[in-house]
Amino acid sequence: MRVAIATCRGDNVDVDSPVLLEALERAGVSAELCVWDDEGVDWESFDLTVLRSTWDYARQRDRFLAWAKQRPALLNPYDVIAYSSDKHYLADLEAKGIATVPSHFCEVGETPVFPTGAFVVKPAVGAGSIDAERYSRGDVERASAHVARLHDAGRSVLIQPYVPTVDYFGEHAVIFIDGTYSHAMNKGAMLNTPADVRDSLFRREQMRRDDTEPEALAIAEQILADFGDLLYARVDFVAAPSGWQVMELELVEPSLFLTFEPSAADRLANAIRRRLA
Repeated sequence: MRVAIATCRGDNVDVDSPVLLEALERAGVSAELCVWDDEGVDWESFDLTVLRSTWDYARQRDRFLAWAKQRPALLNPYDVIAYSSDKHYLADLEAKGIATVPSHFCEVGETPVFPTGAFVVKPAVGAGSIDAERYSRGDVERASAHVARLHDAGRSVLIQPYVPTVDYFGEHAVIFIDGTYSHAMNKGAMLNTPADVRDSLFRREQMRRDDTEPEALAIAEQILADFGDLLYARVDFVAAPSGWQVMELELVEPSLFLTFEPSAADRLANAIRRRLA
């Protein structure tokens, strides 16, 4: 049985990739790292495709989804990928009573409405901090130009108030493997430094293990109960005065930070092996 671990172009894209490949070898699974848009890959020769670090899909989501739809054995499954790759899901979570960071979507052709305090402009389809920026209350002109650039590229825009606790406490990432809580991470703020000094995906030096937060874990479990049998998931939270708020629901290609949790890679590899069986 052969497994394709789907990634994107670039050298050493995901530090978790070699860790996962080694764990799959220990589990007796033959696996290969494959670039998702490489036309030279014979995808039909694999029994299963596992999405991992396909981090360049945001600007070509239609092409990415067309590719994913052609993979009959895909994890996470196509319907989940299509849903979670567009942050409009935040409106769905809010409608279900889940506490989320307040989100205003500005579609192509619409005039943006900005919060009264500091705020963030980002594409509704995006990865990491790419094409995202923080603005102060007086930065309406620059923010409007940012929205216009995204609209000119045909991209919907998400506008959110900037949650100031992120600068002090970071984000709380709750990670699940095979439907079960695995570990939590603290992610340092991304948008409190200029874009040209950020890593395109995350600032690894600001990552650390975090204690389990029972309230956040309960919210994450409530959300994921609607998605059935997922191979992996990550729910990102920020701390607000009213409690934890969901920042993102990551079901497509989240960093799982396997190197921070010794048993995580083997549990993920064994979950893949069970699905092959």
